[in-house]
Amino acid sequence: MEDSRVNSWMDSARRIGADLHLELSESSGPGGRRAALTRALRDAVRSGRLAPGTRLPPYRSLAADLGVARNTVADAYAELVAEGWLTARQGSGTRVAERAEPLRRAERVPRKAPPRARGRSHDLRQGTPDASAFPRAAWLASCRRALQQAPNEVFGPGDPAGRIELREALSEYLARARGVRTEPDRIVICSGFAHALRLLFGQDRSGGGGVLRGPLAVEAYGLGFHRELLAAAGVRTVPLPLDEDGARVDRLARERAVLLTPAHQFPTGGPLHPERRAAVIDWARARGGVVLEDDYDGEFRYDRKPVGAVQGLDPERVIFIGSVSKSLSPALRLGWMVLPERYVGDVLAAKGEREAWVSVLDQLSLADFIVSGAYDRHVRRMRQRYRSRRDRLVAALAEHAPHVEVTGVAAGLHAVLRLPTGTERSTVKAATWQGVALDGLAEFRHPDATEEETPARDGIVVGCATPSEHAYGAALEALCGVLPPAEEPTPGE
Repeated sequence: MEDSRVNSWMDSARRIGADLHLELSESSGPGGRRAALTRALRDAVRSGRLAPGTRLPPYRSLAADLGVARNTVADAYAELVAEGWLTARQGSGTRVAERAEPLRRAERVPRKAPPRARGRSHDLRQGTPDASAFPRAAWLASCRRALQQAPNEVFGPGDPAGRIELREALSEYLARARGVRTEPDRIVICSGFAHALRLLFGQDRSGGGGVLRGPLAVEAYGLGFHRELLAAAGVRTVPLPLDEDGARVDRLARERAVLLTPAHQFPTGGPLHPERRAAVIDWARARGGVVLEDDYDGEFRYDRKPVGAVQGLDPERVIFIGSVSKSLSPALRLGWMVLPERYVGDVLAAKGEREAWVSVLDQLSLADFIVSGAYDRHVRRMRQRYRSRRDRLVAALAEHAPHVEVTGVAAGLHAVLRLPTGTERSTVKAATWQGVALDGLAEFRHPDATEEETPARDGIVVGCATPSEHAYGAALEALCGVLPPAEEPTPGE
């Protein structure tokens, strides 16, 4: 009688083993048959094929089913028990653990499908350089030299300010190329402009207030992402009116800080007038305030030598912020702040001893890239390429849409096209339908900007740098195809 019960239980166990559908190939991969069995059982639990509480067959039964040694099954069970996938109790056998819930697929939130583009897609969005032009060979050479020459201490805890090699290289380069007056000890390496804003306006490591406080004056047109970042930190932004000479710094009132793009206003494209550059420094001195200078594409001026940084007028009243996101690639996540002496300690405290660092090897590679002259050569080459891109855009408009004006100075990686009144929205929509990705000028307007002080203008922001060289001609052709016709003169004109 006892033997019949045992045989019946063994037959049941064999059926369970057969129903597991565990397939172990002859080539079981890393770890041999035991590791393959462990992976197969784990996957069966994850997928839900083995539900919580399911009793597994004994070692001998499953080993016979699979044609493996008894110890192979025993070791696999033991490993999964140790990991928490299975439980094993005397008299209860081996079971799937109650907490080993199968992975559930998250419910997909239906998204509104964007309008379907017809034909080929053309990316003319602003903000990114030509990715195909990244200097791979020169950067690889700098990476190799940096790694070969790096001292052992590079691979341990480092300086939150950034590697001294990069700060020394930047101190020399920025003085020569941008007219910045600084020392390596006043430079803090960060991962880009957004990271710099977070360090300046976010909470410090103890949970207290940031290095700077709002309200912050900003240009009436600028990146909405930056305004959102500041708003999330509790900083109110106050729009400064814009005209043909740049930001109206004479409208600064009770603010203690102002954010400007003086070399090339983003996105409208004009530089800050020399008198206003001097005036904003006078304001900062009188108010005890500070100017945040966003030098996002300062090296790329095509009609004349790039204008120097406002920081050179008074290094103690200007925080100069730059990065390689436009000159090299945003993927590198390398930027810097040149700080007045009084802010260095607070920024380093906000950054923390071991968090929010940029890769040390990338820092050393960029230092070598600058010192070797490769960075200057790359910037000169890209300046010629982007100037040619802008010239081709202007020529295409003169031929196909002479009523559309390119505004701003010849600089940077984008251009603003002024459109006939009331046509911006329809133009952006038409571009989307035709597979041309670009931005309307209204996207960059501060929500509190007034029509009286900064009249809204219809326009589109076109990234001249984003397409690869071979794709740029087709992108221009597609762009001209979605531009609105010239305004019809009213009767009697």
